[in-house]
Amino acid sequence: MKAMMVQSKGASFALVERDIPRPGPGEVRLAVAACGVCHSDQFVKDGLWPGLQYPRVPGHEVVGTVDALGEGVSHLAVGARVGIGWHGGHDGTCPRCLAGDFIQCAQAKVTGLSFDGGYSEQMIAPVVALAPVPDGMPFAEAAPLLCAGVTTFNSLRNSGARPGDVVAVQGLGGLGHLGLQFARAMGFEVVAISRGRDKEPLARELGAQHYVDVETEDLAKRLSSLGGARVILATAPNSKALSGLVGGLGIDGCLLIVAAPFEPMEVSPLALLGGRRRIQGWPSGTASDSADCLSFAKRHGVRARIETFPLEKADAAYTKMMTGKVRFRSVLEM
Repeated sequence: MKAMMVQSKGASFALVERDIPRPGPGEVRLAVAACGVCHSDQFVKDGLWPGLQYPRVPGHEVVGTVDALGEGVSHLAVGARVGIGWHGGHDGTCPRCLAGDFIQCAQAKVTGLSFDGGYSEQMIAPVVALAPVPDGMPFAEAAPLLCAGVTTFNSLRNSGARPGDVVAVQGLGGLGHLGLQFARAMGFEVVAISRGRDKEPLARELGAQHYVDVETEDLAKRLSSLGGARVILATAPNSKALSGLVGGLGIDGCLLIVAAPFEPMEVSPLALLGGRRRIQGWPSGTASDSADCLSFAKRHGVRARIETFPLEKADAAYTKMMTGKVRFRSVLEM
């Protein structure tokens, strides 16, 4: 089989041929149909993940069909449409697992970091991390929903916001364009936050009822005129921009961060105290969350907007994503 591999820290993606792997107990082998290219793949490319071992095949937005079953796997059949996201498995025995909080497992595995991921024609995946892909959903469109999709969907549905509440989405990129669609489908009063009036038509097409151009408008004043945001979903990894969002929160409002800049952000404690505001991060989701996300997306017409690339063009797909030139998610097709 062919795979795009990172041989060492900072190395370019290399096309290699490898023996087709065999699944072990509790695993299946996937014939990969598509794999999304995510900003978090930088952890592999640039060696930013603690304990990362090379060589490594990245990719954690993987969809395809089961083509071999490991020992003990009886609830899946060859040919089943499945996918695997960031969460690549859990031990089931740590305190967080015993509480049902598998995403916070002390021994959690990450697809494409703990084991080889989906930049490959075939891959091995643990069954506990697999989610069914609905019939009729194109694989290439389903792939980004297993990371960008489940992260925005899962964070919003756990945010405490209720239908009718003002929910703002900052950024119109790979995460933000899905966040707007999910927010509208969940019944929120949706505000898009971005730079430049040229993005307003797209934001409204994706579900925004209001648009704030931070280059020409006072964000806090505009959101305050709507009663303040119950939630601001921050999807652009810019610490300075994140700091400027707090003023737009209403009473008990939450700045919900799903994109991770490396630089620290500055926030005045007084801005949090007076309105009982909070800042919260949200990581991805488990296989169950991914299944809910995929089902919800199909039911409500939420679709990832993608550009597809052949496996051999992984470097181009990654570069276009990292430079913000892709609209809106790069996806490798096998």
